[in-house]
Amino acid sequence: MIKTYSDGGARGNPGPAAIGVVVYDGEKIVKKYKEFLGHSTNNRAEYKGVINALKIAKRFGKEIICYLDSELVVKQLDGEYKIRDKHLLEFHNELKKIEKDLDGVKYRHVRREDECMQEADRLVNVALDENMGNIDQKT
Repeated sequence: MIKTYSDGGARGNPGPAAIGVVVYDGEKIVKKYKEFLGHSTNNRAEYKGVINALKIAKRFGKEIICYLDSELVVKQLDGEYKIRDKHLLEFHNELKKIEKDLDGVKYRHVRREDECMQEADRLVNVALDENMGNIDQKT
């Protein structure tokens, strides 16, 4: 089973945003990824994080559990909450297309205190710190 921990954040909301992803095969980290997004919102960054997590994880396996610290995004992906923001709906639809190439995807909410989630959060902050001069980019 492949596990992903993804995080997205914006300093300001909206503001400079980035994502961090950690992919595990069992207990072993097989990939870390960070990306500066430019100007965005927290929720959009969270979606971009899980999109990238799935794109990376499908190289390592077809059954994936995605862990996020955004309860909103998890509940939207599980169909518990409606999606009103058109950008989030586009991201949601993109994720559903990626899921079709996989045998199974589950989304789980974890607290930000989770050790693995903290590593994804650290990657977000590294990407932000490295790119704060590039805030004119758009998602």
